[in-house]
Parts: sequence; C-alpha cells; structure tokens
Amino acid sequence: MDGELISVIIPVYNVEPYIRKCLDSVINQTYKNLEILCIDDGSTDSSGKICDEYAEKDNRIRVFHKENGGVSSARNIGLKKFTGKYVGFVDSDDWIEPDMYEILHNLIRKNNVSLSAAGIFTDTDAETVPRKNIQPIPKRILKPRDMLTYIYRLDLYNAFHVVLWNKLYSASLFLNNKNLFFNEKFISGSDALFLPSVFLSGNCTGIYLDKPVYHYCQRSTSIVYSSSVNIKENCSLAAHKAVFKIFNENGYEDLAVLVKKEICYYASLIAELAVKNNDGIALERMKAEMRNCFNEYAEVQKEFPKRIERIKKLIDFEMEDD
Repeated sequence: MDGELISVIIPVYNVEPYIRKCLDSVINQTYKNLEILCIDDGSTDSSGKICDEYAEKDNRIRVFHKENGGVSSARNIGLKKFTGKYVGFVDSDDWIEPDMYEILHNLIRKNNVSLSAAGIFTDTDAETVPRKNIQPIPKRILKPRDMLTYIYRLDLYNAFHVVLWNKLYSASLFLNNKNLFFNEKFISGSDALFLPSVFLSGNCTGIYLDKPVYHYCQRSTSIVYSSSVNIKENCSLAAHKAVFKIFNENGYEDLAVLVKKEICYYASLIAELAVKNNDGIALERMKAEMRNCFNEYAEVQKEFPKRIERIKKLIDFEMEDD
C-alpha cells in the first residue's frame, strides 16, 4: 500500500452493540495503509469473536485476546505490538470520520511535528454535536507548554481535550522512550496521566486543526460514569494527583494550578457520590481535597461563579445524623 503505515490501537471489552460500527469506520478510512490492532480485554460477550470475524476479511487487522486487565493494560499490549510509523487510538464504542487519519497524517507531514490533533463530536442517542473551543488555538506549531495548557483548560479548549483518540502520534515518541506506557492501576483517568508524559517526551511538537473528526459516544454504562466512590477516588483523582507531580518535576509549576483545579473538580464529583451513598467518611476526605485546591480552583474558574459556589456548598455540606 502507498503511504507510511499507521497503527491504530483499539482496546475492546464487552462492546458487542458498537464494535461493528467502530471497525467499519476504521477499515473504510480514505487513508488505506493501516495496521489495526484489536486488543480483546477478556470480553464475555461476542466482541472478541466479531474482531476475529473482521480479521478474516481484512488482513490489516490483528487481534490479540487477553485476560481482563482494564483499558490501560489493553492499550499497553498495542504499544508493544505495533509496527507503524505513526500510532492512533480509537475506543471500541466510538467511531471516526472517513478522512480522519488522512487529515491527521497530512498535518504531521506538512508541519514536520511529532503529533497532530483535530476536533471532536459528542454523540448521544439523541444527537451529534461538535465540541467548540471558546478560545481559538493558533494555526502554528505547538510546544509542550501550549499542549499542556490546552488539555487542562477544558472550559476554553474542549475540542482539543485531555484524550488520546483525536490525535495521531509519531511512533518515535514511544520508541525513543521505553518507559512511555499506561499506568495499569488506573482503570479510568489514564489519558490524563499519559498525555502529559507524551508531550514532555523528547522534543515533542504538535499541530491542531479545528475540524471535528472523532465521534465520542457518551454512554451511561461507561466506566467514566461509574457510581463507585472507590473507582473514582483511586483512578481519576489519583491520576490527576500524579499529573500534578509530573508538572512540578518538569518545571511547569505555573501550570500546575490548572491540574489542582481538576483535582478539586474530581473531588467534588466524588463528594456528590458520597452524599448520594450516605458515605460520610468519603465525604470528609473529599472536603479536605477541595479545601486544599479551592484557591486555585477559584482563580482558574473566576469567570464561572456558579461553579465556585457549587464547590463551596459541598465543602460546607454536613451529613444528617440517622
């Protein structure tokens, strides 16, 4: 096939109703020179069999079956097995526009950068809506500081976002840094920890196109919407605490305030769950987290007084005695 090989890593777990649409959107890309790695993470439905079925019809697809270990462990298998010059990620319950990889590949080649990114659609059962950046991202080569800012100012740059899948990466980012893998103890929040490590890897540069190409399908069954206090505290919150450490260790103390804003936000979500579950002990832990980050949260969110007031109410909330 013509063109440089792009490896597309797809972690798969119990997505039987969605995996065909996902795979169809990948195999029908206008950019044809793809290596499609489907990592079946111990699915208990027919997801793995569907991947095998597609692999029989399309020799670009490679399927790996493993015991269930979470999305981070599945993605790590992909990072160990890919052979392409570029690497992309697609979640198996999402789908992509037909020209996504042609666009992202052209952006990297024309601008001689390490990664490219483009916009996102949010899909629900009712509608498809393109996400909008409130402030425009300049049409120039982006440095690590730029990209770190964009992923942690979601209120301003929601279409760049702290996610893997609307981006394409030069394989050299991973091949030159043998420690660049997903932390497998986080079953959610791993994107937030992985992306800063990518941006800070070597001389990483990027380019962004304000055109939506990836369909993020929001589903109530997703781990993102889990009602488990333990999962959210030990994954999303803990991952952002690890990011805060990375920022400080790499000389981005001034941007670490943005991460503390996210820590406060995730603590607030867990606090709300704790209230719902009548878990006073977890609520007090989250109050302490919010107090510790409140000043930074209020500074970054000063244009959104209702958000600040919400945090204040949670910090002041008291459980009723039985």
